Amino acid sequence: MAEDHGRKWDRCLADTVVKTATGLGVGIVFSVILFKRRTWPLWFGSGLGLGMGYNNCQHDFRSPYLVHGHIVKDQ
Repeated sequence: MAEDHGRKWDRCLADTVVKTATGLGVGIVFSVILFKRRTWPLWFGSGLGLGMGYNNCQHDFRSPYLVHGHIVKDQ
């Protein structure tokens, strides 16, 4: 159980870092190309990435409590 919990934390942190960095990168591109080097696209993109990473972490840690049903058809 502890090993599974550790793997979830590793996956969670890696996913959050990747999503935040991607949001920052997209924010930089939009800042340079469209918004005349304003800083708000950087913060907005980073915030979106951080929020998506946090949401994925919540879903991953709550997954043991979700009930998944399968329908089996008789032939």
